Amino acid sequence: MKALLIKKIFNNFKLQEKDKTIVIRLVDYDMNIPRCQEIIEFIIDLKLDKSSIIGFLGYQLFKVNPDKADEISKSFTKDEMSIYNGFKNLKDIRYVSKTEEAEDIRKMFLALGNDLRVVIIKLAGILYDVKHLTLPLCDADKDFVSNVKDVFAPLAERLGLSSMKSFMEDYCFKLQDPQTYNTLVSELEKQKDSNERQIEITKFRITKILDELGIEGEIYARQKHVSSIFRKIKAQNITLAQIYDLIAMRVIVNTVEDCYAVFGKIHSIYKPIQGRVKDYISNPKPNGYQTLHTTVIVENARPLEIQIRTFEMHKNCEYGIAAHWIYKEKRSSTTKLDKKLIWFREIMENAQNLSSEDFVESLKTNLYTGEIFVQTPKGKVLQFPENSSVIDFAYAIHSDIGNHCVGAKVNNIMRPIFTELKNGDVVEIVTSPNCKGPSRDWLNHVKTSSARSKIKAFFKSELKDDNIKNGETIFEEAVKSRSFLLSQLLTDDYIEKILAKFSMSSLNELYASIGAGSISAGQVVGKFIALYSSDHDLLKKKSENVVKISTNEDGVVVDGTSGMLIRYARCCHPVVGDDIVGYISHGNGVTVHRKNCLNIKYLEQERLIEAEWDDKVKNNFIVEIKIIADKDETIINKVTSCFIQSKISLRAFDSKQTIDQLEITVVAFVKNKEEIDKIISLVSAIKKVKKVYRAN
Repeated sequence: MKALLIKKIFNNFKLQEKDKTIVIRLVDYDMNIPRCQEIIEFIIDLKLDKSSIIGFLGYQLFKVNPDKADEISKSFTKDEMSIYNGFKNLKDIRYVSKTEEAEDIRKMFLALGNDLRVVIIKLAGILYDVKHLTLPLCDADKDFVSNVKDVFAPLAERLGLSSMKSFMEDYCFKLQDPQTYNTLVSELEKQKDSNERQIEITKFRITKILDELGIEGEIYARQKHVSSIFRKIKAQNITLAQIYDLIAMRVIVNTVEDCYAVFGKIHSIYKPIQGRVKDYISNPKPNGYQTLHTTVIVENARPLEIQIRTFEMHKNCEYGIAAHWIYKEKRSSTTKLDKKLIWFREIMENAQNLSSEDFVESLKTNLYTGEIFVQTPKGKVLQFPENSSVIDFAYAIHSDIGNHCVGAKVNNIMRPIFTELKNGDVVEIVTSPNCKGPSRDWLNHVKTSSARSKIKAFFKSELKDDNIKNGETIFEEAVKSRSFLLSQLLTDDYIEKILAKFSMSSLNELYASIGAGSISAGQVVGKFIALYSSDHDLLKKKSENVVKISTNEDGVVVDGTSGMLIRYARCCHPVVGDDIVGYISHGNGVTVHRKNCLNIKYLEQERLIEAEWDDKVKNNFIVEIKIIADKDETIINKVTSCFIQSKISLRAFDSKQTIDQLEITVVAFVKNKEEIDKIISLVSAIKKVKKVYRAN
């Protein structure tokens, strides 16, 4: 059998001598050859590449002889190694039987596979394994069957592998309820040959209708799978004889007019069943589903369902909110995972129209770049940004767990709290009642906003007395640095106004916020000085007024209430959507900065005033984006393509190369912060891009 397997691979792939040697070495070990052969036939049928074959065989050897597999893998190409590692990543997932965890397991499965070629080959292996299980099942096998049904069959459907999904469900049904399965199969077998002949007859007759009407279209036919029939019998409490869509045909045409023309012509040659004619085109379902349905009595005296829709309706039914898997799973909307998989399902549906090279290139995709999936010991999956630490994980479980965290067992090995987690890690947090809580340097090791806010909340509540003392000291030093006296600023009137601005009830609460780092002392002192300056006529403009950024009829940027001229700071380039602050210049109106501008701390704080955007501002703003990437000659083209795709005009472009990386600076015109966030997200997704940020 090994020789036949090697021959099949050689006949279907153009392999160099080096590749042939690798294949022979991989197969020449004690692997499950029947399993390998069936999966390799699937790889061949799907027109995958030699990297898929070699990476898969490498992993099969790894399962029986890890040392030998790793030795041979040293001669793999980079792409072959990627496939091989993808399979190794997937081996450590802890699957759970809880239906509510299924979506998270699917996400983790896709993320760890790292390449959609790995994912679909792995699914083929899962199909083989469930197909060859025999009764009685042990507990581990029962869990596996449940996971195939709840996790992998729905994933196969979303990937466009509908046939694989149906077979998975049928095998699960056979193993979980063999008596009902066998009874139903026996009944269906009696109709099988007759139904197959009928499909050919009806398909021929509908083809003739399309020719007579001069309508272009496509016709598809199917017989309902056993598991699907059983679900319908159970859900609707009916018998097999009452199921009218055991066999069904779908006709897809260009226009709505074509739909009704074909609909009428079908009824002229076949008699429709009363109550089974439904017009979901003029009366769509609540989820937007549109199709004409009719069930007719055909030549074999049995019912046959016919659906007629346009290509546009078909796309919505397959990939949109009306998609089959969405209403089947009783959901009213698509998830983020659904949206990620829609484009891939379209690729699978149109695979026959793509060259083998283009098809394989489309599969070389990791759907979760920049994200990792980590599990608890019980199999619950948590999702984090890349480079998240043990601390992020601890706070994701519970605030108390985070506050008392002293380390973690990562894959059963004790690790410190600052350890960065990787895809597929199984993490168990270790806590201690003697832990005094987080320290401020924890904030430098967390990636999630949730962990950051919980750490700050701890400082604010648990260390309130310390925060009050520290905050008061910091505040007094900030006042002295501006050459003011505390007695000048801390009057009852000023304190009341400042507390109202920050929605606080006492000066101690204000000090505590400064000490905890929630607000800056400079910000608070600046507001006190503004009140003092106003009363002593140091500035003509009252600080409690707000500069409203607007434009006049000539397009000049002005304060919408006073007509005062406005300038945008060149150091930070504020845009609509940014939090901003105004600075009253000497004879130059108001300069607008971003609130997080690094230069604000060097300005006279008493001249800072509040500012906000008018809804009518439609200017083109300048933004400077910095990109750090590994050296790659394709990066610049990919970056510029992102800007073109987003319809963002470039003003300047510069790139510098160091020994091991590329530094790119892009100056562009944008309308608002939303466009900046979008382009940063697009560029961040480019492979080999390490960091993307907006320059100050």
